[in-house]
Amino acid sequence: MPIEIFNVPQRSEEWYRVRMGIPTASMFSAIMVQNDTRKGRASYMRKLAGEILTDIPMESYTNDDMDRGREQEPEILARYAFEHDVDVTPCGFIKNGKKGCSPDGLIGKDGMVQIKSAAPHVMVEILDEYLPKKMAPKKHLPQCLGELWVAERQWTDLVIGSSPKLPLAVFRLERDQSFINDIDTSVHWFNRELDDMVKRIRSLS
Repeated sequence: MPIEIFNVPQRSEEWYRVRMGIPTASMFSAIMVQNDTRKGRASYMRKLAGEILTDIPMESYTNDDMDRGREQEPEILARYAFEHDVDVTPCGFIKNGKKGCSPDGLIGKDGMVQIKSAAPHVMVEILDEYLPKKMAPKKHLPQCLGELWVAERQWTDLVIGSSPKLPLAVFRLERDQSFINDIDTSVHWFNRELDDMVKRIRSLS
C-alpha cells in the first residue's frame, strides 16, 4: 500500500484521529513481547479495538516525566539540527497499511530522526556507558527500526538529550532487516488478533 504522510501537529486532535485503530511504532516493543502474560500487548489491543468500534480516539496516558520530555524535545531537535548541520522536515504521522509511526522529522530522501529526553542521571549513564560503544539503548530499537519499516527509509538518528549543559547522544541506526522481519511478523499477528476481536464484539450486537 502507498505511504501516507499527514502533516498534522503531534498530539493534536487531528493526529489522534489519523492514527486510530492501527498499531504504531511507539508500541511495537509491547507488541513484540514474548512472555506468557503480555499484559501491555493485550491492553493495547483492546484500546485499538475500542477505537475501531466507537470511532473515538483512546485516552493517552501521561505523567510528569513524559510532560517534561515533550517540553524539551523541540529544543533537543533544534540543537541536533544545528550541531549536525542538517535540515529536518517536520512530520506528524506516517501511515503504511495497517501500521504507522510519528517520527520527529524526516531528513532528505532516506533519513529520519527520533528525539528522546532523559533525566540528567539517565543521560549521564547513556553518555558514559552507551555512547562510547556507539550502541543505542535496546529499549528504543523496536520504535526506531519500526519507523524505518513503516516509512520505508534507510536510516534514523536516535537523539537523546537532557540539560543544555550536557552533550547530546546521537546514535545512527541503519536498517536491520532481521530485526525488521521480527517486527513485521509480530505486527502481522497482532493485527490478525485485533481483527478477530473486533469481529467478536460486533457479532454481539
